Amino acid sequence: MNPVVIAVAITGSVPRKTDNPAVPTTVAEQIESTHQAFEAGATLVHIHVRNDDESPSSDPDKFAAVQEGVRKHCPGMIVQFSTGGRGRDPSARGLSLVHKPDMASLSTGSVNFPSIVYENHATLVTDLAGTMHKNGIRPEIEIFDLSHIHGAKRLIEEGLMDAHPHVQFVMGVKNAMPADEHLLDILLAETKRVIPGATWTAAGIGREQARVMGWALARGADAVRTGLEDNIRVTKDRLAASNAELVSLAAEMVTRNNRKVATPAEARAALHLKPVA
Repeated sequence: MNPVVIAVAITGSVPRKTDNPAVPTTVAEQIESTHQAFEAGATLVHIHVRNDDESPSSDPDKFAAVQEGVRKHCPGMIVQFSTGGRGRDPSARGLSLVHKPDMASLSTGSVNFPSIVYENHATLVTDLAGTMHKNGIRPEIEIFDLSHIHGAKRLIEEGLMDAHPHVQFVMGVKNAMPADEHLLDILLAETKRVIPGATWTAAGIGREQARVMGWALARGADAVRTGLEDNIRVTKDRLAASNAELVSLAAEMVTRNNRKVATPAEARAALHLKPVA
């Protein structure tokens, strides 16, 4: 079976050092945390950046600095920027794309989150997709609802992305899609019907991380996702020591499911990305 890409979401927009001191919030911390995760087996890094007060930032220079450090210290690792909207001005969410990461996240519709509406209106989605297409950036489509699959299909039909996006089912966000194995089967079947050329993964939030990862591996997922953005704990009573610890646990689960952890070159091939020159 195909090798499994381990994606690490190192920071996100929500967890703070008061929640877990290991959350990397400065550029230097993010580069170091990514390097440790890379050494543990991660071959894709999902990047958010923060302001000095740890609030979410859209500063393109910070995204560029993290990317530069990752490319220097983690040869071949896939760099994926977030265009997510929690705590960010919609008009600034695509500013970092000028730096041409390998990939970027793209939500194709709005959804309820625990205390806000995560708004992705049609014009914003089209603008972000167009910028990614122009800069040769492969999108990772964040699926929070069944309709978002069809939103991705429309972008393909409009020529704003090719037929091989990477699709991620996000499960376990309060007020959004629950972590339900039956729902994963529905989402996966619809994706294969509507976007047959897509690669896919599933992300479980918080305590659902390991459970969703197991479901994905059992169904032949191209990738799994872990990291402090989604889950700051190893057990109910113990905080994760680092992103690298979470990646190591993911790698162990991959092996237990009789799968192989992808190398950087295998990860790039699996997700339809060019090899590093």
